[in-house]
Amino acid sequence: MSDLDLLTQSLARSVKHWRAVRGFTLDVLAARAGVSRGMLIQIEQARTNPSLGTVVKIGDALGVSITTLLDYEQGPNVRIVPAEQAVRLWHTDAGSYNRLLAGTEAPGPLEMWDWRLMPGESSPSDPHPAGTTELLHVTTGELTLTVDGVEHRVPAGASVHFEANVPHTYGNTGDEPMEMVMAVSVPPVA
Repeated sequence: MSDLDLLTQSLARSVKHWRAVRGFTLDVLAARAGVSRGMLIQIEQARTNPSLGTVVKIGDALGVSITTLLDYEQGPNVRIVPAEQAVRLWHTDAGSYNRLLAGTEAPGPLEMWDWRLMPGESSPSDPHPAGTTELLHVTTGELTLTVDGVEHRVPAGASVHFEANVPHTYGNTGDEPMEMVMAVSVPPVA
């Protein structure tokens, strides 16, 4: 079985599990996530590999991290995630990518990401739920962060945090690869 098949099956189990824990019907989750009921059925039956945006919307609607969606049976209080188990959810042919390094529920979803953007590339993000905060630290290059239409330059060695309930884009307008580590904190579902 391929890694993608394992990921698809884990996502199917987790979405079903967390939907039951929250007491959501398919229709309620579809409305909260802005995802069609048919897409949710395909995900829960492990018949599709949804986009990163779709997984983020479902996680936000359920109030759980992407890490939790990918593996809800986390085991003991200490969980080490080996480097080879970091999940690459987005990449381009030019070499840009992001990897979900680790995540937890504390008290809402908390995720840590590793990002690389090649020169001239960018990755837009839809608004997250109100109260979501992102904290970024640029290790190489310069990040061009656009938040609600306003562009901010974040050089290597600098950090930035912002409320992520508005459209935002991570970009690299420089001539060298940009690398950063990002933490995302989402408030728990009320």
